[in-house]
Amino acid sequence: MDDARPPKTVTAFDVFLAFLKQGLTAFGGPVAHLGYFRKEFVERRGWVSEATFADLLALCHFLPGPASSQLGMAIGLRQAGLAGALAAFAGFTLPAATAMIAFAYFATGLEARFGGGWIHGLKVAAAAVVLQALASMARTLAAGPIRAGMAIGAGLGLALASGGPVAQVGVILAGGAFGFALLRDTPAEQAPDAASEAIDIDSAIIALCLFAGLLLALPFFAALLQNPGLGLASVFYRTGALVFGGGHVVLPLLESEVVDRGWLDQDTFLAGYGAVQALPGPLFSFAGFVGAAQGYGPRGVAGGLIAVFSIFLPSLLLIIGVLPFWDRLKTEAWARGALAGVGAVVVGLLGAALWDPVLSSTVERPSDWALIAAAFVFLQVAKLPPWLVVVGFAVATGVFL
Repeated sequence: MDDARPPKTVTAFDVFLAFLKQGLTAFGGPVAHLGYFRKEFVERRGWVSEATFADLLALCHFLPGPASSQLGMAIGLRQAGLAGALAAFAGFTLPAATAMIAFAYFATGLEARFGGGWIHGLKVAAAAVVLQALASMARTLAAGPIRAGMAIGAGLGLALASGGPVAQVGVILAGGAFGFALLRDTPAEQAPDAASEAIDIDSAIIALCLFAGLLLALPFFAALLQNPGLGLASVFYRTGALVFGGGHVVLPLLESEVVDRGWLDQDTFLAGYGAVQALPGPLFSFAGFVGAAQGYGPRGVAGGLIAVFSIFLPSLLLIIGVLPFWDRLKTEAWARGALAGVGAVVVGLLGAALWDPVLSSTVERPSDWALIAAAFVFLQVAKLPPWLVVVGFAVATGVFL
């Protein structure tokens, strides 16, 4: 008798619970989130392969918006269609967004109340998570002299150029060009994923039209109707649609949109930005704080929710609109070579990000190197779950530093 059973279908609720775990435990900012996602969805659950994870990550670096949140939406889309993408967004984002909206009601003196030692512990653990992800991805995606050389060259180039979104996109384009020239014999590692079944081409085109249409229509109707709610949505939608480079880049854009307009004073703005660094989940959840605390449109919970959904909506529309075309493109032999090159330089990109901003903002004294090494041993050798290492180091440094 054959006891073989078909694989369990992943539902949108399964996706929500998986990303809710990330939203509650994924400390350390956007680069660290990639390490957490890889461990959970590549190693533990097997929802995507290492190669698929890398090419989705490359796609998300091409697109404006928060790369880690977009990666989560793409994984959710593959598993459970549009409902899965929405579930991934909700699970990953709402815990931090809820906390940031709550912070808006008592924004001043956060660090004075709680101290800075535990925040330092979060950074130390996050650095170890990124290091573990870098080591694991390098073994798979930068194997062989050509790919290893491309990864090292990309990492050194980004480090010397001080990174930046333009440099990152340039490195990915260069990786694709080198892969096209040198790695065209890369075999197909798996069958094409099911994104084309989850979202058809017509729906993808509608999503892209909505993305462009809202970018043009929201400011027009906000001015025409003199509606503060639409004006608030317009500012945050434009920020989410135009910010390249991830969560940290949102700071100067929102500052120019909100502080320079007099909607929020700079001290409160920076206090909220400092608080979001200590929370799990995406840095873009900072929008919830700004929306709740600003003095232009609807405030409190209503303003926070408008800001959060407006800043993430462009990412959702772009993932729905671009991913089916991306899947069809990568079935071509020449495209597989280009993607192999992109995967190699993504390793270098992650290495450059490990150096700056992760290590450059974490290492304050020589003993921090030992703390990072210890956290890495707990993760890689002792195989402790990342959330436990993160919480343990936050508590330990909060008590002793």
